[in-house]
Amino acid sequence: MSAPSFANQLGLLERRLVADPRAFRELFTADGMEAVAWEFRQPELGAKFTRQLWEALSRDDDASKLLMRFLWQLPVGKKRMFIRALDEHLSGRYPMFAGLSENWPAGNAIPPYIRKPRERSEDFELVNKGFLGYMDLGYTRRDVELFVWLEALRDKQCAEAPCELGVLLAGHREPQGGCPVQIHIPQMFELIGTGHFREALEMLESCNPLPNVTGRVCPQELQCQGMCIHKQSMTIGQLEWFLPEWAKLADPEGSASRYGGVRDPWAAALRPPIAVVGSGPSGLITAYLLAAEGFPVTVFEAFHELGGVLRYGIPEFRLPNELIDDVATKIRALGGRFVTNFVVGKTATLEQLRDAGFARAFVGSGAGLPRFLNVPGEHLLNVMSANEFLTRVNLMQAHRADHETPLPLVAGKQVLIIGGGNTAMDAARTARRLGGVVTIVYRRTRAEMPARVEELEHALEEGIELAVLRSPVEFAGDERGFVTSATVEIMGLGEPDASGRRRPVATGRTTEMPADLVIMALGNSANPIIKDSEPRLSVSPFGTIQQVAEGSKETSVAGVYTGGDAARGGSTAIRAAGDGQSAAREILGTIGHLDPAEVTARVARALAYTELAGEVPAIVAKQHLSVGIEEFTVRAPVIARTARPGQFVRVLPSPDGELIPLTLADWDAKAGTITLVVQSMGTSTIQVNAMRVGQALAGVAGPLGRASDLHTYDAGSTVVFTAGGLGLPPVYPIMREHLRRGNHVTLISGFRSADLMFWDGPDERVGRLQAEFGDQLDVIYATNDGSVGVQGFVTTPLEAMLKANQQGEGRPIAEVVAIGPPMMMRAVCDLTRGYGVPTVASLNSIMVDATGMCGACMVPVTEDGRLVRKHACIDGPEIDGHAIDWDKFLPRFGLFRAQEQESRARHGL
Repeated sequence: MSAPSFANQLGLLERRLVADPRAFRELFTADGMEAVAWEFRQPELGAKFTRQLWEALSRDDDASKLLMRFLWQLPVGKKRMFIRALDEHLSGRYPMFAGLSENWPAGNAIPPYIRKPRERSEDFELVNKGFLGYMDLGYTRRDVELFVWLEALRDKQCAEAPCELGVLLAGHREPQGGCPVQIHIPQMFELIGTGHFREALEMLESCNPLPNVTGRVCPQELQCQGMCIHKQSMTIGQLEWFLPEWAKLADPEGSASRYGGVRDPWAAALRPPIAVVGSGPSGLITAYLLAAEGFPVTVFEAFHELGGVLRYGIPEFRLPNELIDDVATKIRALGGRFVTNFVVGKTATLEQLRDAGFARAFVGSGAGLPRFLNVPGEHLLNVMSANEFLTRVNLMQAHRADHETPLPLVAGKQVLIIGGGNTAMDAARTARRLGGVVTIVYRRTRAEMPARVEELEHALEEGIELAVLRSPVEFAGDERGFVTSATVEIMGLGEPDASGRRRPVATGRTTEMPADLVIMALGNSANPIIKDSEPRLSVSPFGTIQQVAEGSKETSVAGVYTGGDAARGGSTAIRAAGDGQSAAREILGTIGHLDPAEVTARVARALAYTELAGEVPAIVAKQHLSVGIEEFTVRAPVIARTARPGQFVRVLPSPDGELIPLTLADWDAKAGTITLVVQSMGTSTIQVNAMRVGQALAGVAGPLGRASDLHTYDAGSTVVFTAGGLGLPPVYPIMREHLRRGNHVTLISGFRSADLMFWDGPDERVGRLQAEFGDQLDVIYATNDGSVGVQGFVTTPLEAMLKANQQGEGRPIAEVVAIGPPMMMRAVCDLTRGYGVPTVASLNSIMVDATGMCGACMVPVTEDGRLVRKHACIDGPEIDGHAIDWDKFLPRFGLFRAQEQESRARHGL
């Protein structure tokens, strides 16, 4: 070709390249891929080609994605040749490639990055950092993407998909293994293997909106990975939580753009509103899926933070709280709303939510009450449930110096963890991070432990000891009531029980173990709050909420669905998420065509109720009552609507404060306010009393506890209230209700001196009751110094009345209600026992959540000659004062005295 002719052709090519670059790109790509294919037809891949191929893969462009698809489609033998080349030629640059080719793909893989035991056991940072953890070592995001892609290359694309579907066994309702949320796992691997990471995430989240949560806490070894035919199973869970975390790095604004422009379902009012009870895994997935379908959804959460067991039960070294917040952010972006500090069954019943406009309700309220061993000495101080211990640390951040919730002294102490499940591992590893010398005590052997293998291995790596074939039979304590040791029986193993594990058998031999802190991790029983508030709910003999039919999540109450631990008892987060997914689909399929006007009306009512329930608990009035005692009127409309005499609320003064139980002194349903009286004792109450009108508490939940058991008595008898100091405010609404019922009331109100008295003036509360009810109310004042009324304690006039009754004089005492300082209540109960007069004591003992889930407020009570446990927040606060074992109970009020003193000193108080 002549020079002018070549120049003409070159000009023509340049013009065509500008006009249609795709044709040339495809031509050059085809040539390049043929060259790559030629290399793979050779016996081995050479060093130069391997490095060039890896560099091309690392560019993260169209060509690299084409190479990823090419390699994905190769037969396993050619893939193995590629892995051998990485092992041989790139392991100097990537140490994780060294030895990778041995037994690949079935028996070898690149592991996730797990922090070293010595460094991780001292902090609460994430332990298993997954594939993205390699970025901490200096690798790039693209390096990590290729590590994940290499993991996907191992997948066999099994036609049976046992990882997704599990294996059906005769006589079983659910398959063995598989994915409870039905993630299309083979499809996820194919998308990753062909370089479509974004599409893999979208597919994943269409099934499960919280993969970065469940991927971390799901027992994959029993579910998807347990069914994998590879000897070293595919790391399915790791990839599930890698994808959403990768998306944050690859496209930080992606989530906002994805959900941007979504029409507010409350404004659209095209679908009826749904109430979701609980923001644990089952509640979150139900809320997300329904909100994504255009339903107005409100999630009612009992705590002040979202996440349920995901937040209060799982430490941040396993599950960072920000991941729970991510899910809540997605739900909000879809129009979902959250109301915290709302205890369904107390703040409102399911029926009341229906009346508020919600067409359906899903109950995902969790398992509930922690179990104990019921052995002697279990009442001792520093014997607590794992729920309480973990709630104090995980939810209330008690391990941080800038938070006020007290925590048992752990550093350098002998800590025994009783149990062998995942909660036991969480408690043990948390105690280790707080400086404890930790031993897990388990009645079977390591082989029978139900904990995840990874969690147990991590615990042992972190220096935690394991004492197997041991079961505590008694705890001993010191003169202050603190536990000092455990007597444990040495066990043997018998025949397998219903769980398939060998049954522990007592040998009669015992040994002693020193203990400064004992944490019971024995599982949970069903919390009775919701079932007690809705008698139409069918429950199992174990108290779990039953579903009406196999394959349905609907309960015996039409339109109410349930799942997770509320229905299963103690289970796993992924099974709870699966239940939520099933319930969402069932709700979607059962809501037929509704009249648009009815839908609009329902949405308006539910929105108004949601906004009312979510109002900030602002202080609208404040009155100084006495030295260190303040009265607050607080805006809390839904609590004011349902409050009853004898109940209390759980108050969080500030986000970094502690949860305080305060008895309701009064309420006004019409004004939407409640009245609280606070005495300055510890740091938190001192800080509350310094608050001003217009400021808001961080949270108020309630009304909690059982209302007073009120009776109507003969006109000639009297009900005696002994109110010591701050006992007067909680006494006030109960005696007012007795008066309204027509009962005669005698109030014995005790103070140290006249200058500490309150509510006694003619225009104050007690004075107004006297004016209203006249002779129906007798008021006796007792002061320690005799400055007003009878000199002495409240027991002085009470004893005079009891003796008069004994002689047939005065009004017969129908019952006595004692509220006030613990020693006063004990003195009253001891006094009335000898006279056979029924007496109840109202107890606000050491509480954390005040809904029974922590187990902190246990009260030792004797029933039928046997010491049993009651919970002040569930069974009380009013408990038979003659049944309480006061010797064992009173020390509980001094449990955190040292910590409270240290806090006051730290704050200069």
